[in-house]
Amino acid sequence: MEDEPEPSERLTRRSKRTKTQARVTGTNIIEDELEEEREDVSDGFEEPRRKAKRNRAGEGASTTTHKLDQSLIEVIKGDGKEIPDVVIRWVKQYERNPKSATAELLTMLFEACGAKYRLQEEYLDETAVDDVVVTLVNLAKKGEVEDYQNSKREFKNFKDNLLYFWDNLVSECKNGGALFDQLLFDKCLDYIIALSCTPPRVYRLVASLMGLQLVTSFINVAKVLGSHRETAQRQLNAEKKKKPDGPRVESINKRLSTTHEKITVTEEMMRKIFTGLFVHRYRDIDPDIRMSCIESLGVWVLSYPSLFLQDLYLKYLGWTLNDKSAGVRKASVLALQNLYEVEDNVPSLNLFTERFYKRMLELADDIDISVAVCAIGLVKHLLRHQLVPDEELGSLYDLLIDDPPDIRHAIGALVYDHLIAQKFNDLQSRSTGNASDSSKVHLSRMLQILKEFSTDPILSLYVIDDVWDYMGAMKDWDGIVNMLLEDNPSAELNDVDATNLIRLLSASVQKAVGERIVPATDNRKQHFTKAQKETFESNRRDITVIMMKNYSQLLHKFMADKEKVAPLVEIIVHINLELYSLRSEEQKFKAVLQLVKDAFFKHGEKDALRSCVKAVKFCATESRGELQDVARNQVKELEDGLIAKLKSAMKDVVNGDDEYSLLVNLKRLYELQLLWQVPIESLYEGFVRILQRFRNIDEEVITFLLLNMFLHVAWCLHSIISSETVSENSISSLLLKRSALFEQLDYFLHTPPNVNSGCGNQLACRVCSILAELWCLFKKTKFASTKMEILGYCPDESTVQKYWKLCEQLLNVSDEIEDEDGNKEYIEDTNRDAVILAATKLVANDSVPTEHLGPEIISRFGMYGTSVTEIIKHLITALKKKYDDVANIFLEALKRSHQRYLIIVSSSNDKSLSSKSFQECKDIASRLSGLYVGAARNKHKSEILNIIREGINYAFLDAPKQLSFLDGVVLHFVSKLPTPDILDIMRGVEKRTENVKTDQDPSGWRPYHVFLESLREKYAKNEGLQDEKEGATVRRRGRPRKKQNIQGKRLFDEQPSSEEEDSISGSDRDAEDEDDKQVQKEEDAPLIHSIRPSSKLRSLKVPREDNRNQQKTGGSG
Repeated sequence: MEDEPEPSERLTRRSKRTKTQARVTGTNIIEDELEEEREDVSDGFEEPRRKAKRNRAGEGASTTTHKLDQSLIEVIKGDGKEIPDVVIRWVKQYERNPKSATAELLTMLFEACGAKYRLQEEYLDETAVDDVVVTLVNLAKKGEVEDYQNSKREFKNFKDNLLYFWDNLVSECKNGGALFDQLLFDKCLDYIIALSCTPPRVYRLVASLMGLQLVTSFINVAKVLGSHRETAQRQLNAEKKKKPDGPRVESINKRLSTTHEKITVTEEMMRKIFTGLFVHRYRDIDPDIRMSCIESLGVWVLSYPSLFLQDLYLKYLGWTLNDKSAGVRKASVLALQNLYEVEDNVPSLNLFTERFYKRMLELADDIDISVAVCAIGLVKHLLRHQLVPDEELGSLYDLLIDDPPDIRHAIGALVYDHLIAQKFNDLQSRSTGNASDSSKVHLSRMLQILKEFSTDPILSLYVIDDVWDYMGAMKDWDGIVNMLLEDNPSAELNDVDATNLIRLLSASVQKAVGERIVPATDNRKQHFTKAQKETFESNRRDITVIMMKNYSQLLHKFMADKEKVAPLVEIIVHINLELYSLRSEEQKFKAVLQLVKDAFFKHGEKDALRSCVKAVKFCATESRGELQDVARNQVKELEDGLIAKLKSAMKDVVNGDDEYSLLVNLKRLYELQLLWQVPIESLYEGFVRILQRFRNIDEEVITFLLLNMFLHVAWCLHSIISSETVSENSISSLLLKRSALFEQLDYFLHTPPNVNSGCGNQLACRVCSILAELWCLFKKTKFASTKMEILGYCPDESTVQKYWKLCEQLLNVSDEIEDEDGNKEYIEDTNRDAVILAATKLVANDSVPTEHLGPEIISRFGMYGTSVTEIIKHLITALKKKYDDVANIFLEALKRSHQRYLIIVSSSNDKSLSSKSFQECKDIASRLSGLYVGAARNKHKSEILNIIREGINYAFLDAPKQLSFLDGVVLHFVSKLPTPDILDIMRGVEKRTENVKTDQDPSGWRPYHVFLESLREKYAKNEGLQDEKEGATVRRRGRPRKKQNIQGKRLFDEQPSSEEEDSISGSDRDAEDEDDKQVQKEEDAPLIHSIRPSSKLRSLKVPREDNRNQQKTGGSG
């Protein structure tokens, strides 16, 4: 096999799908004739021609005449129903007058390409193909060509009808001999091949479609002839046994020879089209043409392997696996899938597989999702035939935790078939056993896979989600429970396996009742059909029955293990509690609740506590009757026990003992208060005293003291608002508690913790978040003109400034500090995102004056990564909806960004630092000016002018010190104005320096001169464009034309190509630009990005797609 060319570049993933080509028709007709021929034992070969259907009696003579008068192209443009009858009439005409019929057919061929050109029958033999093609190309240059594929909606079925016509024509011509006279179809093929090589796209497209369809139709004929040849050979062998010579043998020999000659002629026409059309058009610049070629080749190889199932033709499928168009790659992959599905084809594919299997594996990670999913299906076929070494599959299994769910689930199916069920292993596939043994074997293999992800529970959930749909053993909840409860577990089920098996059980229960175990990419609410809901309820009942028997034993056995208890306890929220009452199992329910309560007091980790609290709340709210009384009593006992433990721990701290007990019980109280109100009035004053007396106490303890105080204040406010009557005592009590909390928070604003340490950083984050929540809860306007007006609160400006100063310190903390040891359990609540979200909430809700905090936040636009940038972008959107004019806020933000730059310039000699600060200032100006695009320029022109004028005033307020504001900021907004306004601004700026000697300080006034020069260039450029528009006589509508004849990549080295084949038009360049567009897009990173083994927070900052695109680009280079 020849060497295939290497792909010149990596391909970018797009979610758009390419439309596949339409139906191929006529096969059923030929197959029916094949069945008739098998029953025919006569010597004659010719089949009776099908008779045209007679017109119905109700049809008028005028309708019949009209149909007879229709030209071939008019019939094809119609609904296609008359095509079989028209073909029969044309064949009869060809038998009477070949030249006239041929001229009519060729005229239709040209008209199908969109050209109005008619061949005269008297000059048919003398007319050269090249002369006609040149004339047709000249018509296209003059614009006298109609593209039926794109121009009019009424021609949407044109392509299908055209292919249907040729298929019928070939089928009909094989009977009368016109197919094999080497005149009619040779002439047609010459024109089709010639037109397929012309520059006009419509000619190449339509001619390629016709040529490809002819090969498909020839194959159908060749298959029928092949069946006739086999029948004749059998008859000949049988006759020779009876009598070696004789008229019967001679007749059969003659028929056999004739049939063989017809097959040879048919295959020669196939080869002619392949070499004259396919080998050029499979690499056409039009991806639709390339895709049609590859789809057709896949059909040919599959339906006529005796000719096409060889490396001479297969190599094209391999080469187009590297095509830049996702649709072409997908067509190639699907064609190969169909080939590998047929067992008899595999031996002939060995050399092809050896050459291209690595590329097939690479396509499983293709940038286009649909291609990747199809490629994974292709790899399954390779594994089924054991054509891929297992060591080559490592990169494939990494896709189990990839982002797109379609790819993950496709890999999940492959993993199940290959590693769990081992369907591709001959020995395993032959071995049989009972269902329970099979389930246990499958679970053991699944645990081996999960062991690779045991350090990260989230990754384990992704793997379970991928395989769940295919692995029935995951729904064998009774078998899983029995494996966990075995007294003498096998050596294979070690502690890690037991943890993974419990995670699998919990995840399987959630999936079985319709819950998600991994976050959705679109965050849409799930909608289920009635049948699905019934299935979920049935699963819930089955799970409940199983867990009623064994839940207490499971909890008792694994209660001490913090890794196992959280997923195990959480199962209770997915069972049907009503069954406990229906089956009189109240004692078992009470035992389960007691074990959950014991687990709550046994552990202090976030996941275990949160699961226990969630389970208790579910039982107390969702159960009924006696079960609910039991659950509520357990809640009361849990609260009383926790309060007693907290009092004891607080005494220990006062007496100088260790703080650990207090910290753990504060975490427990925090998790409880997140879900319901806990009566801790007796503890609140003790919390305040500890904060006042023990300033050096552990910062994590301080954090949870403040959190619990805040939650208690919030619950007290909720009780007052939701009650029908407002008590003065309750309001007074709330005000005292709020004042005490504000006092403690103000202390940490005046003496902030060290944000460069792990726990100090988290304490500072919590202080900012709690302050923001309190200011929003007690916003003055919320309580104005009500009985609770006294509860309204608004911080003074100095407090807001101190608050922002602390926020600013947290935003500037390095990523390494954020990753330092601290309370990693609550890391998602104590990072930059939480800080900036709290601050933007204050501005968006008008809880603090916008004039100060709004510009400060916006002046950080784009400085702290994608997630912070998105939060600020949402704030800007909210402000634009709330205020008609946000120009003043934008201008103030730009000034503050510029002032930070001036401070750095004046206080530091580090040019790199000042350069970075100035670039940040320019980036913010670019982002804010970018909000005024399209129609927004005219709509908000006054805002743009205001920013420019006030910006110029600011720049000259302290000239030349602040002049850098002109070229760094103002220039970005000037470009959004029309030419006359630019001229006015330029003149206004020049007037400001009429009496100023700018040459005395050249470096200081350089920004001024740069700004003016830029204005002059923009004005001159816009004037030139305006002149062109005024002088133009014809204005082209739509998008501006893109450059043509840009050198494209060569996929195949050994075959020369013409200029038109290697040039890439503007529309084709879009596919090559996808990589750049993908990098420029700013998207919220999905959760999967945060769970890479190296660093969770780092991968939150850098989306995985960006790394992936860089790797692909590097690989292609």
